[in-house]
Amino acid sequence: MKKFLFALLGLIAGVAFNSVAGATIAGIAGFDPATGAVAANGISVAASAIGNFAPAGVMRVGIFAEVWTGELIKAFRSDDESVGWYNRIRSYDQYVNKDVIHFVDLGGDPTILVNNNTYPLEIEDLPDGDKAVTLDKFQSKPTRITDDELHAISYDKMAVVIEKHTEAFKEKKYSRAIHALAPAENTAKTPVVLTSGTAEDGRKTMVRKDIAKLKKAFDKAKAPKQGRILVLCADHVADMLENDQKFANQYYDYQTGKISKIYGFDIYEYDECPYYDVTTLAKTAYGSVPGANNMQCSVAFCLGRAMRADGSTKSYLKDAASNPENQENLFSMRTYNICLPLKAEGLGAIVSAKA
Repeated sequence: MKKFLFALLGLIAGVAFNSVAGATIAGIAGFDPATGAVAANGISVAASAIGNFAPAGVMRVGIFAEVWTGELIKAFRSDDESVGWYNRIRSYDQYVNKDVIHFVDLGGDPTILVNNNTYPLEIEDLPDGDKAVTLDKFQSKPTRITDDELHAISYDKMAVVIEKHTEAFKEKKYSRAIHALAPAENTAKTPVVLTSGTAEDGRKTMVRKDIAKLKKAFDKAKAPKQGRILVLCADHVADMLENDQKFANQYYDYQTGKISKIYGFDIYEYDECPYYDVTTLAKTAYGSVPGANNMQCSVAFCLGRAMRADGSTKSYLKDAASNPENQENLFSMRTYNICLPLKAEGLGAIVSAKA
């Protein structure tokens, strides 16, 4: 009888823990908590049935990496509404195979003859090729959560750690994406424009005329007129709000993160835009510390010239039960993602000029 009561209490405790854990993570990811609770218990039952975790008939009281991974994937696929410029880029998720996308390289263009009178015509081949693009690998360093912490605190520390990892991955994904979409240098097909407003804090402010200049450069480069996006950095948003009353009156749609439309560009804002050398107009390397000659930019691109893709996501967990020496849980994540221009055209930037 006592064994039965202990087993029943263990079962009740296991169901309660799994339900709370699953519901918490589902809530963090923006999904129905009840679905998360059911999923957690379902995984526990399946694990018990095959004998990998708990004794037969008793659900394991623990932290399920499968639950975290499933919810993390949902969170990554449901991008924040505030990053509207990223959400509008075409997703190539369906083409990802083992975290690689294979594009078809169509080869060169055929040779066109004018007023030819020599026959037979020479035959030429335009062989297709395979261009493989490997997704970037993102990994987080393991976070330690000791059993002493879990015993002493009243909140779900594990859920908080998972949320922090998820948000950190998102920030890195978006900052790398906007850096990749900015042109490497100033060319006819990838124009980089310097601001021309009044001097303020060591730089020239952005004015509406600068956006018009970028539009003209896009038009001359025959960039597609549909789907033009301009992502303003914080300095340039402030410039426009302070000095352009029309812009200020149109600002700001909090639902989509979209500000307004100016000269054919859909306008968004993002704080982590890249930096350029104001002398050479070359983009600085991702993650480098801006120097005295580097100024931040706003990034322009055409949706038809950009792609993004999410690959696999996996969570790694070592629980305290398998770590008797330290009695601590360890959690980390790995995911794959990429955002790139499809061609070096239809890209542009507006860089703050030095005053």
